[in-house]
Amino acid sequence: MHELVPPTAPVPLSALLADGGLALRQVAGPDSPDVPVHAVHTSEMADPVPYLLGGELLLSAGVHCPAGARTEAAARTETGHRTEDDPRTENGHRTEDDGARTEASAVAHWERYVERTVTAGAAALGFGIAPLHDEVPPALADACDRHGLPLLRVPPGTPFTAVARTLWQLVAERRHAALRRLSEAQQALTSAAARPHPVPAVLARFARHTGAWAALFGPDGAELAGAGTPPDASARAAVASLTAQLRPGPSSASSTSGAWFLSAYALTGAAGGGGGRLALGVCAPQRDSTADAAARVAVVLLSLLTGHRTAGAAAGRTAALVRLLLGAAPEEAAALIDGGTDRWTVVHGRRDPYEAQGGREPHRADDEHRTDRDEAPGDGPLAAAALAAGLGTSLVDRDGEVLRALVPGGRPVPARPGWTLGASAPVPAAELGRADAEAARALRRALAARRPVVCARPADARGVTSLLDGDEARPLARSLLAPLEGRPELAETLRVWLSVHGSWDRSASVLGVHRNTVRQRVARIGGLLGADLGDPDVRMELWFALKWL
Repeated sequence: MHELVPPTAPVPLSALLADGGLALRQVAGPDSPDVPVHAVHTSEMADPVPYLLGGELLLSAGVHCPAGARTEAAARTETGHRTEDDPRTENGHRTEDDGARTEASAVAHWERYVERTVTAGAAALGFGIAPLHDEVPPALADACDRHGLPLLRVPPGTPFTAVARTLWQLVAERRHAALRRLSEAQQALTSAAARPHPVPAVLARFARHTGAWAALFGPDGAELAGAGTPPDASARAAVASLTAQLRPGPSSASSTSGAWFLSAYALTGAAGGGGGRLALGVCAPQRDSTADAAARVAVVLLSLLTGHRTAGAAAGRTAALVRLLLGAAPEEAAALIDGGTDRWTVVHGRRDPYEAQGGREPHRADDEHRTDRDEAPGDGPLAAAALAAGLGTSLVDRDGEVLRALVPGGRPVPARPGWTLGASAPVPAAELGRADAEAARALRRALAARRPVVCARPADARGVTSLLDGDEARPLARSLLAPLEGRPELAETLRVWLSVHGSWDRSASVLGVHRNTVRQRVARIGGLLGADLGDPDVRMELWFALKWL
């Protein structure tokens, strides 16, 4: 059988049989409605092997059949009438010996013809009724049964060109449907990459759109994340083994395990803990070019979500860590990271309460097709890498529900689904301590206002506070807030209460206490300070004093 198969979207044989306009009918061979048909080819050659690529529906009217083996209708068509000197007759009648020889000739011819058709890789054989044959020859049907070749009866009113035209119409429809499925898969995968836990979300969307099982494998062949209905253990082991065969650089490999079709794709630029590369493994019930194209889209997204920076940047971070551990100043170590940027933004974050309680987002009208498994909690290194990619930095310290990050170069801090963030103003490395406290305050304001991200204004931004020198303002602030010294819970309550414009509920939410506790603390603060906290001028002075401190 030829190994080369025409690059067309195959059509199942059942689709041609179901077309009422063609009126095709299977009369012999195995009942294989799903056998793929790649093309329709008409040939009257006795040996079709040199003319087929494989996967065709071969159409023939039996012209190649020897004259002595044709039916009575064929003989009448060829001569127009029967003559007495016809070698197949004796006094106008066929002899028994002639009949036996004719039948043997027909059996031998159709046996060899079907055998060669199967050797050529044809998907099925269509036999046209008329003008040479009044019915499908029994010897042909018997041969198709023996060799397992589906045999279709093409009625007299169905031209062979009509069969070919119908096939190409079906091919065009299937190609259009495949393109539509691929477009939908691309949109779904891209949307999944923006979710709070993008790696499992991308895998889940890929598995749903392709019907395959997909898993992300580490350099050691261990499954880091997976989605879809898992295959048997042997198939999963075969996929893991296949990932080990991937070559350096962009590469893929495929194999089979029982009824499963296996494939593996290397993630470009993605590295595991041991320096090796990650890989996407797919186990599908059948080979599908659309699924393969969707897998390559998933590979690009997963590579972006899990990839690290260049080797040079990694070396710089390592050198910076060594210097810090050996006592170097932060500004000296910072010069080695991300091209030696001179300004940094500190980010504090807290995972949203609904994320911490089960990894589910509130239902949205535009997301009605989402499943819970798309949002599997991401507490591992993959989730950390994806969060870092979203923030635009690899310097992320995540500890459970909270995180701190350093964003170099004064880049804007984007909102991240599932997280509430507070960001400092960009500062030099020597002022990271102050920026850390500023980011913490910004996070508290974000939580109180229920905003996804709050960014502090730059210290040099023009405002009322810029009119007074800090060295002069700090003694005044310490004097004004002296009654609260040694009572950090009261100072923090005052700061939060003022930041949310006196809202008891929001203050309680940020502080993690009951609203009545907030009321009691604010009343206590007013008594200690001897101030009317209902006076906006008093609240303004206290707010500036807290900022100066």
